[in-house]
Parts: sequence; structure tokens; C-alpha cells
Amino acid sequence: MFRHQYSFLLLGLLLLGSAGLSALGTSAAMAAEGSPQTLLQGSWLINEELSDDTDEAVEAAIIKAGGRVERRWFGRPEKGRYRGGPEEHELYDRISYDEVLRISYDAPEFWFGYEDGWQRIFHTDGRTRSIGASGFYENGGQDFSFGAWEGETLYVEGRPRDGGFTMETYTVEGNGSRLRVELTIKPANFGAAIEMVRIYDRQPG
Repeated sequence: MFRHQYSFLLLGLLLLGSAGLSALGTSAAMAAEGSPQTLLQGSWLINEELSDDTDEAVEAAIIKAGGRVERRWFGRPEKGRYRGGPEEHELYDRISYDEVLRISYDAPEFWFGYEDGWQRIFHTDGRTRSIGASGFYENGGQDFSFGAWEGETLYVEGRPRDGGFTMETYTVEGNGSRLRVELTIKPANFGAAIEMVRIYDRQPG
């Protein structure tokens, strides 16, 4: 995803675990009557108007770390210009660029589905290393994540194979119709974390 060389910074997270009910809301009206675990489930589509621009967030982190960003004087910059790179950065790409997010929950296991069939499975029962993102890899490395509930917000920490980390919060708003995702993304070769907010609208079905 990110092609710049920066130093590694590790950020820890203390998570409090709790169990929840499992159910799938098929519409915002139905989901609004459920628990936070129920509300979070379903299919979500990015609202670009309300979300931060991922490319701009990446550039802000580059500048914060003392790097330089190439400016184009003619024409609009290509959207998604920082997407791509080594496969160990795919988790960063999926959570910050994919427009579709599907979520299901069968306590204590979460399933997050992204575009192109990419998936992520993790648990909220306190285990720190569980099933990784989209399986194992040839070099023996594996992405993994773990999460916990705090009130109505799901906190997730991701540990991609490059040695970096992600800090993520997922909160349903708008009477069950909208999902707010706050991301802190720190690839191992970045000198500063990428921070952004992504807003999703619930899709029927």
C-alpha cells in the first residue's frame, strides 16, 4: 500500500472484553431495536461525502513524519494513488480504501468481509492471536486481529505481517442507519500514523 521508508513505532492497546448477543439486522428499522452487536451486523457502503479522503490522510502522515509529497500542477490527482504495494500491506488497503464492508457476529467471533472476497476473522473473548485475515501465507506470516466491546463501540487492534499495527473503532449511529469507523494505521515503514474517519451507510438485505 505505502511505498515510503519510515521508522517503526509500536502502539499498545488495552482492551476490555465482553460477550454479546448474535443476530442479523436486515434493515435500519429492525436493527435499531437490537443490541450494539446486532446493530453492527449487515452490509455497509462508504459515504464518500462524509468520509475523510484516504489519499489526503496518507499524505498528512508523510508530511508529519518529515517526508515530501509530490504535487501535480495540472489535472486532478489520481484517486487511490497510495493503494497497492507489498501483500503484507493489504490489511491497510482493505480497511482504508474498500467501499464495501460486510459484518457478521457469532459470539465471540466476528467476520468482516471486504471487496474481492477478502475476509478477516477475529474474536472478542480475550484471545490475542486468532484466525488471521484471509488465511495463511507462503512465507508463514499471518495477519491477525483481536477486539473487545466498550459500551456501544467495538475496539479492534490489527497486527499486519509487516510489523505495523491498526487501531480501529466501530460505532453505529443514526438510529442504526450509519456506521462510524475511526482508524489509526501505522505501517512499520511509516514514521507517523495515518488517521482518518470513514462513514458507511447501511444497505438493505
